Amino acid sequence: MSTAAKAFHAEFEVSRYRQDFPVLQRAVRGKPLVYLDNAATSQKPSVVIDALEKYYSEYNANIHRGVHTLSEEATVAYEDVRELCRNFVNASSVQEIIFTKGTTEAINLVANTYGRSNLEAGDEIIISWMEHHSNIVPWQLLCEQNGAVLKVVPIDDDGAFVMDEYIKLLSPKTKIVAIGHISNALGSINPVKEIARLAHEQGAVVLVDGAQATPHTAIDVQDLDCDFYAFSSHKVFGPTGVGVLYGRQDLLEAMPPYQGGGDMIKMVTFEKTLYSDLPNKYEAGTPNISGVIGLGAALNYLNSIGIENIAAYENELLDYATDAALKVEGLRIIGTAENKASILSFVIDKVHPHDLGTILDHDGIAIRTGHHCAMPVMDRFKVPATARASFAFYNTRQEVDILMDAINNARKVFA
Repeated sequence: MSTAAKAFHAEFEVSRYRQDFPVLQRAVRGKPLVYLDNAATSQKPSVVIDALEKYYSEYNANIHRGVHTLSEEATVAYEDVRELCRNFVNASSVQEIIFTKGTTEAINLVANTYGRSNLEAGDEIIISWMEHHSNIVPWQLLCEQNGAVLKVVPIDDDGAFVMDEYIKLLSPKTKIVAIGHISNALGSINPVKEIARLAHEQGAVVLVDGAQATPHTAIDVQDLDCDFYAFSSHKVFGPTGVGVLYGRQDLLEAMPPYQGGGDMIKMVTFEKTLYSDLPNKYEAGTPNISGVIGLGAALNYLNSIGIENIAAYENELLDYATDAALKVEGLRIIGTAENKASILSFVIDKVHPHDLGTILDHDGIAIRTGHHCAMPVMDRFKVPATARASFAFYNTRQEVDILMDAINNARKVFA
């Protein structure tokens, strides 16, 4: 590690940030919790928990519709978060920020509105082999409904996107390219800016699944030049049940509504309904108000640390964990792309990942085992499952050491 990296590691106040997360102070089975399942969901800082409590105890009310004080306060708090999200991804306008239940609903929204309206039989949708099921199944359903064709970009033995094969798949028939920014199963970072540029040359629109990217790297949708970008609150240290869809304003205005109900209308008669302007057009019904407010607290917290600082620290931590893993006899890392973030997936000779996860839990260590909602990835690497340690900025080298010691102990048990 370079001198500069060592200096940065010393300056990053991980011990102080850990104090902001109440759950990190607990024990599991008599051992200090080592939480390494951040790709599934991140832990929540006190400021997020406090924001939820404050909403429910001080100004709980429905938004947009009331003229009383509580409703007005709740509406302001809710809409302030929209501006935070706009800034977080560098969208041009708050009208391009749609609140959803999560990344999954955001992708389904695009598939069921833009997709149904613009694709015909024979049109093509391109995804990659490393996608999460949430960025596979909605497109399969669309293809079944309208006769479109799903094309899949392969990944190489390192788990990296094969650009040459992508270029071969692109054609005037390509209407949608839907790609994960960072793979949840491998940690591979995809070259989404170049992917988008090439797709646009063919007249296709580009959706980026940013669920894994937003906690670990700065997002600039204008620089990426994507048409849609989706992410989830619970991956960026906010509450569950909330997500964000960025969409280019001209596309959102042309698309039909996703759901019908209150707050997405201007006027309703039995003969005709006039829909609200953006972003309300896509937010039918009472939203997860507290969750959005909690997301705002999480984004403010991240901004106070600096996403660039977080990325630098986590990259150094992943390098440390990777070097340590390579020293474990019988361990094989799944996903060795040169450009990676935050995730260490692996298998161990003669130890099933589920058994390993159970044993590690007895040492207070939380990792994820299974297919990680990415079964095609498991098929590609000919494994039934992997063990996955995924890191956040509150994880430490000491926790990596504890993980590796526990893995070595598990190997001895099965040997």
